[in-house]
Amino acid sequence: MSKTDWITQEIENLKTQGLYNRIRTIGSPQGAWLTVDGKRVLNFCSNNYLGLANHPQLVAAAKMAADEMGVGPAAVRSIAGTMTLHLELEKRLAAFKGVEAAITFQSGFAANLATVPALVGKEDVIFSDRLNHASIIDGCRLSGGKIIPYDHCDPASLEAVIKENLPQFRRAIIITDGVFSMDGDVAPLDKIYEVAKKYDILLMVDDAHGEGVLGKGGRGIVDHFGLHGKVDVEVGTLSKAFGVMGGVVAGNATIVEWLRQRGRPFLFSSAVTPPDAAACIAALDILEASTELVDSLWANVRYFKAEMKTLGFDTGVSATPITPIMLGEAPLAQQFSRDLFEAGVFAMAIGYPTVPQGKARIRVMISAAHEKEDLDKGLEAFARVGKKLGVIA
Repeated sequence: MSKTDWITQEIENLKTQGLYNRIRTIGSPQGAWLTVDGKRVLNFCSNNYLGLANHPQLVAAAKMAADEMGVGPAAVRSIAGTMTLHLELEKRLAAFKGVEAAITFQSGFAANLATVPALVGKEDVIFSDRLNHASIIDGCRLSGGKIIPYDHCDPASLEAVIKENLPQFRRAIIITDGVFSMDGDVAPLDKIYEVAKKYDILLMVDDAHGEGVLGKGGRGIVDHFGLHGKVDVEVGTLSKAFGVMGGVVAGNATIVEWLRQRGRPFLFSSAVTPPDAAACIAALDILEASTELVDSLWANVRYFKAEMKTLGFDTGVSATPITPIMLGEAPLAQQFSRDLFEAGVFAMAIGYPTVPQGKARIRVMISAAHEKEDLDKGLEAFARVGKKLGVIA
């Protein structure tokens, strides 16, 4: 018997349960249309909210940075990897977000893994939304702190668990996603802030799906709720609406300085590449110059969601461009995805463990890059497959 037989069996179990993830391959730049497994299809999958991943201005900035600064930093930030582009990006991000300071990481995932353990120890408590992203959960586990969940987007539940548990711990932090990546709903950050203020607890929000989407010109959930200067830590990613790669932590200057000293991904993993940093700065140039892309994104979102509801699909509780098409069981969602692909639409099924059992779905990601005719083609394919599989009448 092989040492890996148990893994083979587990993989077979995933296939039997309809939970095996068959990963498709992209052969083109990101955009409204992609070449996927050799086939040209409409893209309803990517987090490329503003269509910046292949924007000429970002591509030109990345090329120029590669010519001038090379393709890699060749060191961690704390030794010999901090370049002028990193500092410029952090200064620009802080100004864009309206905060005291910002620090960048290799990814949004790395930003959460850096931040939570730097702020929380074994004597401390984390009050965490039950549906927080995996990177938050992993950061919390690494910290060694006590993790106490509160009911999803429920400030009353948050206050109840704080009252019950806070006196037992040295320090506390409240952590929530801003926009929840599977359901597309928005945390009631204004009400959560009131709880944090009442009990004098640090407040951290992961705005990965809010940056470039919510707030004036895409400045994020803190701007959306008018909470500037009140949220201690904003974690974000530069790989979604910004169209590039990297993570950011913005907010309180003291916390940012502490992360430069104790954020382990900052200290022990090489810095973001010069082309990535330059492309992110170019994305900021575009966002600061005009709200056109954000406005186009929201126009597309309103149109697509209204038409999907007219067709009879259940789009859950989404209030953002993330549009879940709720189907229930994973095998149905996977079949739906395969049939959409045959119809020329790339929209992946999402099932357990990414979402709970019985909550499988197709998650549609709308972009400013989509034209109305693209959305209409997608709607027609959803209608045809939905009727074929008995999802809609």
